[in-house]
Amino acid sequence: MAERKIVFLDAATLAEDIILRPPDFQHRWVSHAKTAPTEVVERLAGAEVAIVNKVRLERPALEQLPDLRLVAVAATGTDCIDTSACMDLGITVVNIRGYAGVTVPEHVFALMLALRRNLLGYDRDIAEGRWQETGQFCFHDHPIRDLSGANLGIIGEGALGQGVAERAKAFGMKVLFAAHKGVDGLGPLYTPFDEVLERSDVITLHCPLIPATQGLLGMAEFEQMKRRPLIINTARGPLIVEEDLEVALDRGLVSGAGLDVTLPEPPAPDGAFMRLARRPDTIATPHVAWASHEAQQALADQLVGLIEAFVAGQPRHVVSGEF
Repeated sequence: MAERKIVFLDAATLAEDIILRPPDFQHRWVSHAKTAPTEVVERLAGAEVAIVNKVRLERPALEQLPDLRLVAVAATGTDCIDTSACMDLGITVVNIRGYAGVTVPEHVFALMLALRRNLLGYDRDIAEGRWQETGQFCFHDHPIRDLSGANLGIIGEGALGQGVAERAKAFGMKVLFAAHKGVDGLGPLYTPFDEVLERSDVITLHCPLIPATQGLLGMAEFEQMKRRPLIINTARGPLIVEEDLEVALDRGLVSGAGLDVTLPEPPAPDGAFMRLARRPDTIATPHVAWASHEAQQALADQLVGLIEAFVAGQPRHVVSGEF
């Protein structure tokens, strides 16, 4: 068998201690920590397999890569790949699935608990000497709310939304799965979208970014939120109009936000996301809800398995293209 060239364009998106075992066929593996758009064609020259996480592969670059046969996305989302061009050029695209069913729900609850119990506020106060100033065994500068009995609105009913719901029930929360915006009659599992906005104490997003969900939560939606909910977003940044979220927090329409995603990533230093990150009512993390050690290793194992399956003539998790 001829040696197959495999190129990972943004290997630094995985932690250094994650093990990528060698595929079980003759190959040459080349890793780059990160790759600029202008470097894509040069680095993939002669490659049969490209591995990417967030590097964009657009038609003009793909058309210059006649040897490329497989794009293995080291993530679930494939919005960075021109899948239509891949289809036209006979390039198969595969993605990782089912690896984040624990790590994302746990991250959601870490954000939810920290915000509902104002952990960062109390931690900051203690570091600044507030406890000594009070002269008593406790102080109540920040409100603390239980999760038990609270209404949790979940937008997105896939594996991650279901994982959050399972944990929410263990906390004694009441789960409301939102129907698609503007759509009624989807069955007893779903609560109308507008009703979820009105009834929820916490709203968490787990839906894909598609044209119908772009700007899903903006000022019109925040103004419908009667219970001043927390907003948690571990899905995709553009689901929320961040400038509107700033205003909603200022006006007390929502009580806090836990944000793991934005656009672009990393964010502009003077943009809305960074202004939100500096607020005491917001917790921001750098797109790491997916990134527990266990989940990253599962991703890496699955990634190599998908490449081996393609080479063996039995491709799995195909997003577009045919073998």
